[in-house]
Amino acid sequence: MIQTALEAGLRQTMARLVRPLLHPSVPVSIQRRLVSKAYLTSTPPRGTRFEEVEAEGLAMMRVCHSDTPSGVVLYFHGGGYILGSPKTHRGITGHLAKTSGTMVIVPDYKMAPENPYPAALDDAETVYRALLDEGHPPASLSLAGDSAGGGLAIALAMRLRDKGLPLPASIVVLSPWTDLSNAHLYSPECEPVLQRRWIDKAARLYCGSEPVSNPYISPVFGDLSGLPPILIQVGSQEILLNDAQRLADAADRDNVEARLEIYNSLWHVFQVHAGQLDRATDALKTAGAFIRQHLTT
Repeated sequence: MIQTALEAGLRQTMARLVRPLLHPSVPVSIQRRLVSKAYLTSTPPRGTRFEEVEAEGLAMMRVCHSDTPSGVVLYFHGGGYILGSPKTHRGITGHLAKTSGTMVIVPDYKMAPENPYPAALDDAETVYRALLDEGHPPASLSLAGDSAGGGLAIALAMRLRDKGLPLPASIVVLSPWTDLSNAHLYSPECEPVLQRRWIDKAARLYCGSEPVSNPYISPVFGDLSGLPPILIQVGSQEILLNDAQRLADAADRDNVEARLEIYNSLWHVFQVHAGQLDRATDALKTAGAFIRQHLTT
């Protein structure tokens, strides 16, 4: 009963406070400031340690919960490629560090409109290569991300494969944005977070002059063959539900192991409420177990 009431309250909070911020008429600079404040309600588990570091000239956050983390998760934050940061995602990454027992690395990758495609993907590859150069075996690495960061994780894996670089052990994506054409969006009865016009604007800013069908921008248009196992989590109350389903279908088509989990009556990246909402906490426990299952350290 308490959890049901909490779900209803959080849904209303997202719809009344967050969704209005994600409107195309609101300047990106203002959205960045206001959304960062909204994320303050997403809190990591007690005992999580955060350290700001730099590698290859790129700022990032190192997140650990265990004193002896085993394996590394390279996590890409969401925000439509135009907002968000390692700090906004301390809640998700803290819980993922706890449930996976790994060290989570969250790069502050370059964003549009200042830095459109391929800046984010280039930064993602740079950090992955740096982890390899530090001596981390590929089998001890995982990729993860939410929303745009989920699409970026898949795009990075495709680029690594195409360049003949060693691939990570697994990929976890939460409400992934995998088709920036937004031509096949789902129409839920209730969408507490995202607006179609906002994600259309974000897509234009990120793509610039690049075709939206570029698989490194919209992975559902690409070949997923050879990618590692993928866990996909999505809520039923979000317009990106079809992006998750189509990613799972593409993986099945290309003989990639993929598991799609649809959380009924939950919204876009509901995992930000882990530690408060039981189903969000359980989702990240599942994600952590999936990562541990495939890691070899």
